[in-house]
Amino acid sequence: MDQHIHIICLNVPYPVNYGGVFDLFYKLPALHKLGVKIHLHCFEYGRGEQPELNKYCASVHYYKRSTGPGAFSFSLPYIVSSRKNEELLARLAQDDHPILMEGIHCTYLLHDTRFTNRKCFVRLHNVEYIYYNHLADHTNNLLKKAYYKWESKLLTSYEKKTACKATFWSVIEPDAEIYRRLGCKRISFLPLFLPPWKVNSKEGKGTYCLYHGDLSVAENEKAVEWLLTNILQDIDIPLVIAGKNPSNSLYKKTEGRTDVCLVANPGNEEMQDMIAKAHMHLIPSFNNTGIKLKLINALFNGRHCVVNNSTVKGTGLEAACLIANTAAEMKHMILEYYQKPFTEKDLQVRHQLLDHMFDNDANAQKLVKWIWQ
Repeated sequence: MDQHIHIICLNVPYPVNYGGVFDLFYKLPALHKLGVKIHLHCFEYGRGEQPELNKYCASVHYYKRSTGPGAFSFSLPYIVSSRKNEELLARLAQDDHPILMEGIHCTYLLHDTRFTNRKCFVRLHNVEYIYYNHLADHTNNLLKKAYYKWESKLLTSYEKKTACKATFWSVIEPDAEIYRRLGCKRISFLPLFLPPWKVNSKEGKGTYCLYHGDLSVAENEKAVEWLLTNILQDIDIPLVIAGKNPSNSLYKKTEGRTDVCLVANPGNEEMQDMIAKAHMHLIPSFNNTGIKLKLINALFNGRHCVVNNSTVKGTGLEAACLIANTAAEMKHMILEYYQKPFTEKDLQVRHQLLDHMFDNDANAQKLVKWIWQ
């Protein structure tokens, strides 16, 4: 008998051009390969309809995300209320196939009595109330700060009410533990679905340090500013900063510095080339929920990775990283390892950790078992 599933995506999961859609997209070919009939539902707000998705899905439906003041609610988080869509709910109610919701964003239906007895699953990408609180802490824009604080407050209540209404799959074990404390009885760790990466790190030495990420995200900009101010002021090691949409403020902070190169909006091929040629990847984080795709990319395709606990704790990847939690520790780690080649022994550690954890076929089989058996 055919296995059908509805998957609701918070955004259109193609093209795969930012970290947040990797897990959304690469899950589709993995499940399709096992014969699962996927009925995909996407909230579209700027990425357009994507024929590529039809290769892996039995049906694909698009819904406009509500935006602006009309989508605000005093009881629902904006990320949820803006994806409340009756056309979607009516379509889901026409059969009894299991439903997978990608992110808390897509979970409004769990509070609709039409779906009380439905098999429902939620992919937990972050603990959102913590994530939004971090966003508030890392922005200097007072309007954004107020919005993030309000959203975090609403999410605190909403995630607690939602935690008992479905089976959840987290991307790291610490997020699962937080949800257990919220009252969730059914939650398991499931690694990210990724491109068909193999450990491809080059032995020897690269020629610079690299920070890469979406530079329009306040947390990432703050991480770059922290590196520029606290780490690279008095050490003679070049830093390349690469990513999407850097702010004018970031341009000004790097302008005229001979030790820093800012690369705006590199294509995927250029980005992967920079990752491969770097000697060290600097990946400090100020947010300890979810998992950083830039870290996984660097572990598969780059050399030494210098991180803090917020970047790596609970991921199972600690053994492949150089961990430094203060500016002094990170500076010391950079100075020491910038002189050390990346070795065969380092590669072996990566193989031991990554080859098993991020196996799309094995993880898809696990999903199928959890959903239908």
